Amino acid sequence: MVLMPKRVKFRKTHRGRRKGKAISGSKVSFGEFGLQSLEGAWVKNTQLEASRVALTRSVRRGGKVWIRIFPDKSVTKKPAETRMGKGKGMPEYWVSVVKPGRIIFEMEGIPYDLAKSAMRLAASKLPMKTKFVTRSQI
Repeated sequence: MVLMPKRVKFRKTHRGRRKGKAISGSKVSFGEFGLQSLEGAWVKNTQLEASRVALTRSVRRGGKVWIRIFPDKSVTKKPAETRMGKGKGMPEYWVSVVKPGRIIFEMEGIPYDLAKSAMRLAASKLPMKTKFVTRSQI
């Protein structure tokens, strides 16, 4: 299952800048445990899927998992050995812009130690530093 939007208003987006901390989506609101970002990054759809698979496999399909981010920004790339000019490249993959403090995954219905080890596995597939948080901490 590849995470990407069904349709977008504009195919090619500006790069933008990752500035500031996450205000929305910075609290554990659905589950009991969460994985919180400590630094800003672009998370590719493939990285997000790999960490989701690692998370669900490690808990052996127990509990419930929420993915709190969605890759809705297209990243373009020009073909190799192409001269400059001739416009912007084609969309290559999709990313989710993650700011520090953003909750990426949430879980419930499993014990604390199992959730912590599962989140650690999922975090190893992501391109930024993260920390394990519970609902009572935030």
